[in-house]
This record gives sequence, structure tokens and C-alpha cells, in this order.
Amino acid sequence: MAQDKKSIAANCFKHGNEAMSKENWDYAIDMFTQCATLIPDNLIYRQSLRFAEQRKYGDNKTGARFAGPKLMGIRGKIKRAKMKKNWDALDLEAEKALRLNPWDEGFNSDVAQAAEERGYEEVAIFSLEKSLEVDGENLGYLRRLANLLEERGDYNRAQSVWNKVVKIDPDDQNARRKGVALASTKMIEGTLGSATSSRNTQPKTAYDAADAGDGADTDSPPDIDGPGQSYEADMLRAMKKKPDDRDLKTKLADYYRREDRLEEAAKLYKEAAQMSGDQNIAEQYEDTRLEQMRKNIEVAEEQLKTEEDKEAARKKVTALKAELAKREISIFAARVERYPQNSRIKFDLAKRYMMFKKWEQAIPLLQRASADNRIEPDARVLLGECFVNDGKQALALKQFEKALSLINEHDEEGLYLKSHYVLGRLAEDADDRDKAEDHYSQVLAIEYDYRDARKRLENLQAKA
Repeated sequence: MAQDKKSIAANCFKHGNEAMSKENWDYAIDMFTQCATLIPDNLIYRQSLRFAEQRKYGDNKTGARFAGPKLMGIRGKIKRAKMKKNWDALDLEAEKALRLNPWDEGFNSDVAQAAEERGYEEVAIFSLEKSLEVDGENLGYLRRLANLLEERGDYNRAQSVWNKVVKIDPDDQNARRKGVALASTKMIEGTLGSATSSRNTQPKTAYDAADAGDGADTDSPPDIDGPGQSYEADMLRAMKKKPDDRDLKTKLADYYRREDRLEEAAKLYKEAAQMSGDQNIAEQYEDTRLEQMRKNIEVAEEQLKTEEDKEAARKKVTALKAELAKREISIFAARVERYPQNSRIKFDLAKRYMMFKKWEQAIPLLQRASADNRIEPDARVLLGECFVNDGKQALALKQFEKALSLINEHDEEGLYLKSHYVLGRLAEDADDRDKAEDHYSQVLAIEYDYRDARKRLENLQAKA
């Protein structure tokens, strides 16, 4: 699923860059918007989108003329998304608003909030910086930016931002303390060097200096306890003070998930979901459990390479994959009901049904998913496969032909080859030798050793 999204986004990004080179800003914006929707944590996609939007309006700093009436409806949706803490919806609506005015500091701040709440720190930082380009002395934006930079370990920039906060508001004692603490951190960092473990890149602190003098292993992860030095330690302290704060639990869970500490992340997501009844958090818990199952499969596949009893090891991998697919079906089926407009979930559920040869369940899902032009070629190819396996060759023929009309042979080579190959098989079964030869020839022109296409073409030509 993630790989499919990345492939589609990469293709959209390519088309977006081509459109930019021709100054076709509207199409470039459409393509980059799809990229950002599919991969919302990708900073380059957001930067490219904002650049294209600004160029569309000739860098006029105000955006579209007479945009007010259109923005009224969007503002209402943004407000509702915030109230419901629906961060995906907030991101979507804020991006719609930025298409009309990419300089608006409030909408850039909304994108930052949606990104921050989902753990997409790079996007959040970029968006806050965009807000500050317009309103450079906004203390709310500055404090949020400083905290984000600090969490990411960018102490130089964080200290600079905190110092700016103090300059604007000399009475902000917290900002003053933060600036001093970060200055100390940088001094300690310079003294101790930057030796860290591969799993912990936080700078060493004064707490480690004493240990180092006693012959401690300076290459091992430090036990950081000082306020402002470790995001995890700070969050644990905050949770101790506010054990019923679900937002603290989800933020720490997000951190654990990014660090690949999935067991700890799942535990916190589960607690936060049970505490709040928030469906979004429950889904994060489900997704984290799925990630754990996929990781278990990767481990089992690695063990298979060195296992003496290959047969038993293969059975274990097969069983784990079947268990994962069944769990995904359960989760995705519930989400299809919950999000009836989401074509991607229907598509993903259909693929899982196909793994168990449940063609009748997969077909209607793929038919609905094919209405989404972002995944229509993939959906139609899978539809064709379902119809073939369900004994409905005429319907399969229509799907593969329609898919070919949508597929770029260079960008989607796999779909192109599969479609021509299956159409060749269908034509061969229907005794339409000319069509079969044509389809197999199309396959061999791209990949000469694709399946048994060459052998089938040679057999047809031998019968001529």
C-alpha cells in the first residue's frame, strides 16, 4: 500500500515538474497537490506545491482576486476539522485555501498544526516559516517553531527563535530559560563531541560528563534526564503530571513509532484510544499493530535464508502473511464503512480479498475504486484479473482495454505488460490469432522475456 502511494506520487511529481517547466501552473499545482495528499509528510512535495502556487499569482503576495467568498466556506470546514481534531481533513481544507492565497499566514499555520499533530515535523516547520514570512513577530508561531526545532535537535535554530521571542516579549521567562538551556547544551555538545549511537542522535549533556570521567562507554546512548534535552524524557515527565492527557500519550506514541519502537507506540495509542474514544487514535493503534505484523514477516523471511528446516520456515512465513491479510481485511472492511468516499481503502481491501480468491467481494470494491482517476489504471487491471478468474472473459476484456487507454507504457510498464499479455491470452482462447499476435508483440517490444509471451507468439506464427 505504501509503495503504491509512493509510485503514484513520484509519477505525479514528475508530471508536475514538467508542467512547471512549461509554466502550466494549474496542472503543476494539481499534480503537487496529489503528491502531498498521498505522501503528506514529504517536505519536497509541499515546497514544490507552494512554489507553484506562488508563481501562478506572479508572486503578488495576495493570491487570487475576489477569493473572499470562496474562502468563507473553507474557513468553516477548517474550524469544524479543528473541533473534531480531524487532522487529515484540516490539512486538506487548509491546502484548498492556500491554492487561493499561498501567502496566508493563518492557512499555513493550519497546515503546520495538521502536520505537527500527525508527527510530520519537517512539514510543520516549513509551514510555520511560511507563516512567519508574513507575520514575523507572531509569538504564537515563533514559540511553536522553536519547540519543533528543539524536538528535532536543531538547537542552533531553536535558540535563535527563542531569543527572538525574548526580544519581542522580554517578560517571557520560559523563552529566556529555553534560550539559556540551549546555549548550555551547545557548549556541552562542543566539549563532548558528537559521538552518539546509531539509534540515538540527541547531544550529550552535563549528566554524561561525570559518567565519562568514570570510564563510561561514550559510544552508548546517553541516559538523558535534563529538561529540554530529551523529548522522550520530557514527555514522560509531562505524562506523570497529567496521566489522563490523551494528547501527551499520542504525541509520545508518534515519537516511538517514528523511532520504530512499535510495541511501546501501540501500548500508548491503545491507552489514548480507550481513554478518549477517538476513532483516529484507534486507527493509529491498528496501523501500528499492522506494522508490527509486517516486521515479524520480515524477520521470518530473514530467518528463512539461514534456517536448516526450510519447509517449516516457509510454512511459518506463509502463516504470518495469511494472518496479516486476514487482519487487514477486518480493519479495511470497517474503514470502508466508516469512509465510504475513500477509494484507496476500497482498492486495498479488494487486493486482500483477491489473495484469498474472493473475486465476488473484490469486484464491486474495484468498480467503485476505478472512479478515482488517481488509481483507475491499477483498479481496472485488477478488475480484469478478477473477471478472468471468475470466468467472465468478456467483462475482463473490456477492463484491460480500458486500462490500456489510460496507461503510459514508460511510467507504468508493469501494468502495460500485464494488460497486453492477458489480452493476448484472451484473444488466443477466442481463436483470434491476429489480435493475440499483436498483443504478444507489444509485450516483447518492451520486455523480451516476459512470462511465456515469446513462446506463445512463436507457436502462433508456426501455425500460420
